[in-house]
Amino acid sequence: MQTDSECESDVSSIADSSTTNQNQLVVNREHLLKRIDSLTQENRVLKVELETYKLRLKASQQEIKQLKHASVHMQAKAEQEEEFISNTLLKKIQELKKEKETLANNYEREEEFLTNDLSRKLQQLREEKQSLEQSLEQEQASQINKLMKRIKRLEAETLNKQNTLDQLKREKIELENTLEKEQESLVNRLWKRMEKLETDKRLLQLKLEQPDQTVNTTNT
Repeated sequence: MQTDSECESDVSSIADSSTTNQNQLVVNREHLLKRIDSLTQENRVLKVELETYKLRLKASQQEIKQLKHASVHMQAKAEQEEEFISNTLLKKIQELKKEKETLANNYEREEEFLTNDLSRKLQQLREEKQSLEQSLEQEQASQINKLMKRIKRLEAETLNKQNTLDQLKREKIELENTLEKEQESLVNRLWKRMEKLETDKRLLQLKLEQPDQTVNTTNT
């Protein structure tokens, strides 16, 4: 049998356990409430995003519809432009063909004219060349004769000038010899003149000194 103290201990343990369970329930309840609030908030956000996506989807569908309509319109316009361009190009090609034929005909006529003109000018140049060659031969012969005469004249003049130059050289040598002799004679005369002047100077100096000597002798 349990004693009173043991019974009290069991009652106390049961009471503590009950209190702990109640606290745990309170914590779990608060956690669940917070979780519910969080999920509710997320649900609202998701609903807002869903509405936004619905609006975007509707706008995209409308844009696709407009693009399809624009594409059909652009395709029709492109077909019209393509047909217009094809017609324009075909017309331009026909015009170019006509222009090409006209140019070809003009080119043939121009080529024939130029060929005939060049042949005529070439023949004229050949005739002028032949005439010029004949004139050059005659002119060359005349020039050669003139040059030969001039060469002979220059040779004669050169010989004449050489003789004159030789004569001038001889005269120069003679003149130099004459000048050298005259210069030598003049130098000799000048030396003699200087010697005479020196002699006269000494004599004059002696004459000037003699009175001084006489005066000195008298004074003594």
